[in-house]
Amino acid sequence: MSKKDKLTDNEDLSISDSTTLMPQEMNLPDKLCLLPLGGIPIFPGIFTPFMVNSNDDIKTIEEAYKGDGYVGFVLLKEDKKNPSAADLYKVGTAARIIKKTNLPDGAVNLFVSTIIRFRIKKILSSESPMVAAVEYLPDTGENSFEVKALTRALISEMREIGEANALVSEEMRMNLNNINHPGKIADFITSILNIEKTEQQKILETVDVRKRMEKVLVFIKKEQEILRVQKKIQTELNEKIEKNQREYFLREEMKSIQEELGVGNSHAGEYQKFKSKIDSFKFEGEIKETLDSELDKFQMMDSHDPDYNNIRSYLELVCSLPWNDEPVEDYNIENAEKILEKDHYGLEDVKKRILEYLAVRKLKNDGKGAVLILCGPPGVGKTSVGRSIANCMNKPFYRFSVGGEHDQAKIKGFLRTYIGAQPGQIIEGLKLSKTKAPVFMIDEVDKMNASNQGDPSAALLEVLDPEQNVTFRDTYLGLPFDLSSVFFILTANTLDTIPQPLLDRAEIIELSGYIDQEKTEIAKKYLLPKILVKDGFAKNQVKFTKEAYSLIAREYAREAGVRNYEKCMDKILRKIVLEQSQKFKDSKKSLKENLAGNTFIIGEPEVRKYLGKSVFDESQIKKADIPGTAIGLAWTSMGGDTLLLESIAYRSEKGGLQLTGQMGDVMKESAQIALNWSKQYAIAKGIKDSSWFEENTIHLHIPEGATPKDGPSAGITMATTFISLMKGKKIKPNLAMTGELSLTGQVLPIGGLREKTVAAKRNHIKTILIPKANERDLDEIPAHVKNGIRFIPVSRVEEVIDFVF
Repeated sequence: MSKKDKLTDNEDLSISDSTTLMPQEMNLPDKLCLLPLGGIPIFPGIFTPFMVNSNDDIKTIEEAYKGDGYVGFVLLKEDKKNPSAADLYKVGTAARIIKKTNLPDGAVNLFVSTIIRFRIKKILSSESPMVAAVEYLPDTGENSFEVKALTRALISEMREIGEANALVSEEMRMNLNNINHPGKIADFITSILNIEKTEQQKILETVDVRKRMEKVLVFIKKEQEILRVQKKIQTELNEKIEKNQREYFLREEMKSIQEELGVGNSHAGEYQKFKSKIDSFKFEGEIKETLDSELDKFQMMDSHDPDYNNIRSYLELVCSLPWNDEPVEDYNIENAEKILEKDHYGLEDVKKRILEYLAVRKLKNDGKGAVLILCGPPGVGKTSVGRSIANCMNKPFYRFSVGGEHDQAKIKGFLRTYIGAQPGQIIEGLKLSKTKAPVFMIDEVDKMNASNQGDPSAALLEVLDPEQNVTFRDTYLGLPFDLSSVFFILTANTLDTIPQPLLDRAEIIELSGYIDQEKTEIAKKYLLPKILVKDGFAKNQVKFTKEAYSLIAREYAREAGVRNYEKCMDKILRKIVLEQSQKFKDSKKSLKENLAGNTFIIGEPEVRKYLGKSVFDESQIKKADIPGTAIGLAWTSMGGDTLLLESIAYRSEKGGLQLTGQMGDVMKESAQIALNWSKQYAIAKGIKDSSWFEENTIHLHIPEGATPKDGPSAGITMATTFISLMKGKKIKPNLAMTGELSLTGQVLPIGGLREKTVAAKRNHIKTILIPKANERDLDEIPAHVKNGIRFIPVSRVEEVIDFVF
C-alpha cells in the first residue's frame, strides 16, 4: 500500500499537458496494474514524486515498469495492510512512470506523470500485482459558456486564498495561472486544498467539468470562511497580548511615579497575598475575569480611598472560601449509633431513621448534600439531634435561625453598593466551617415572613434545591458557588406554615414530646450534669431524689419538651447558691471552698420550697365529670394536648349553635356537623324531640380561648359532648377521644396520634377512642408510652356513644 508524499514549496509540482490527448491518441493500455493509495487520491495532469515501500506495491511497480510503464492509482476506502479489490474505489488515475530510483532501505522512489481518469471494468488478477481491465474517462463539457465563467471565478477566489494563506506557494499560484484546461484547474485546486479524502474522491469521479468546478468552488468558499475566522481569532489574540503588555508597562510606570513622589504602594504585600491565593484556586471564565478586575482595582487604589476597605473585605472573603475543597465521607455506622445513644435518651425511631439515612449514604458513597427537616415541639432536642448528626459524620456544624426573618438578604447577602454590606448566612457559614460539605442547621423555618424586602422562603428554596444550588449566587459575593455537598438540617415546630416546595425537597423526621418517665431519665443523665457545670457545682454535689424528678415533671414542667424542666432545675440550684452565700457571708474563705465536700439532696419538700406553688396541680387536670363535657386530643405546634369541651343548652327563640373558644374554620364546620348528627340521633332514639332543638340554643365552648384551635380531629368529641348534654349523663372517667366525623356518622382518620397519646399519658388518661383506620399507627408509638392506656378503635359514632356511657 502506498501513500502520496506531502509536497513542500520547493518540490516540483509541474503541470502535464498529456490530458489534452484522447486515450486512443496516447495508446493507453486496456488493462492496468493497480496501485492502492492510502491518504488522498492523485488527480490527472501533474508531475509528482511518489514513494513506495510495501513489498506488494514494489512488486506492482516492477511489473508495470517492465511493461509499458503505465500504472493505475486507486484510493482505498479504508487504510489496510493487505487490501483486496473490494476495498478499492472504482475510479482512479492512470499515470506513466517517468523515473524509478531504488533506495538503500529497499523502498522505491518514483517520479510519475498522471494522465487521465479511468474506471475499473473488471478485476483480472486479485493477487499481487493486482491487474484490472479499465475504461478511460476524458473530461466532458469543457467549452461551455458556464465553464469559462467558472474558470475565472476559481482563479479569482484562489488568488484571494493565496494572499491570506502562506501555505499556498508562489509556484503553485503560477502553475494555476499557466493551466489552460478548466478540468485541470479544478483538479489542481482540489489537490492543494484541505479537503477530506471522500470528497476528493467524489470530485475525481466527476467527469462533467462544469459540475466538477461547481463542487470545487463550494470548497474554496469554505476555505475562505475558515481563513476569515482564523484571521479574526489571530487579531483578537494579538490585541489581547498588546493590551496585557500595555497594562504591564503602565503598572511599572505607575510604580516609578509613586516611588518618585514618595507615596509608594502601601498595600503591595496585601495585593500579592490576595493574588497568590486567588491564582492557587485556578479559576476560569467568569470567576477569573471578575476577580482579576477586582485585583486590578485594588492594586491601583489608594488606601485612603473610601472603597478601599470594601474591596479589601471582598477579596478577603473570596480567599477564605473553600473553593477547591474535596468533600470526604469519613464515618462508620457503628460509631454513629454510639454517638446518638450517648447524646439522646429515647427517640428510638428518630435515631433509627437517622442511622438508616446515613447507611444509605455510606452504601452509595455519595458525598452530595441532603435536606432533613426535624419537626417537633420546643424543647424536644431538635438542635442537639442536628449537632449529633454532624458529630456522626465528622463534619463541621454551623447553625443560624430564620425565625421571624422577612429580609431575604439574611440568606443571600446584601449588595456591595450598600455601606456595611455583608454576605448572607450561607456564605458566612462556609467561610467559618472552611469546607464545602459542612452540616448547616437552619432553625425555625416555619416562622419566616415575606415582605417588601423579599421572600426568605424563596431564597431558601434556591439554597436547598439541588438543581439550583450547584451555582448558588450570594448577592454580596456575586459569583457562583457550589452548595451541592452541604448537608442541610431544618427545624420547625409545625409543617403547616412551611412552603410546599421546601417540603418536597426534604426528608421529614418528626420528634414528639416526652412523658414523665422520659423527662426523669433525661434530667438525670443530661440536664443535671450540664446545670452543675453552669452553676459552678462539683460533680455529684447536688442530687435529686426520684420523687423530686417526678414532682417537677408532674406539677412544674408538663410541656412536651424539657426546656422548662431544665429551667426549674437551674432555678433550684441558683437558690441553693444564694442561700449558701448568705450562710457563709462572714467567712474569709471563698464560697467554693466553703461548699467543697458538701452534698445537697433535693427531695419533694426542697422542690416545693424553691419552686413555690405548683404550676400544674391535680385540680388542673382536665376531667369530664359533669354532663355536657368530654375530653378530646389535639395536635399543636407545641406538641400534643388535651382539650376539655363544654356544652350547655339555654332557652331561646332562634335555637341553633353558639361557639366560643377561638376556633378555626375547620373546627367550626366540625361542630356544625356534630350538632346535626346529634340532633338526628337524639330524635331517632327518643332522647329529645324536634321542638327541643327549636326552643334551645346549644353553646359549645373550648376553654383556653386565647389559644387558636383548628384541625379535623374533634368531631366525635363534639358529638359525645352534645349527646351527654341531651341525655344528662356524664361519660366514663379518664377517657379521651380523637377522630373526625362525617354527616353519615363515619369516624374518619386523624394525624399526630403519637403526640396525642403522649399528652393523654401526661393527663392520666386510661382509655382513648381512636378511628379504626389509625390502628396501624399504634405500632409507631413506643411501648412505654402505650403502657397503661387502652385503645378502642371505632368506625362509627354509634360505637362511641355506646362505649362512653
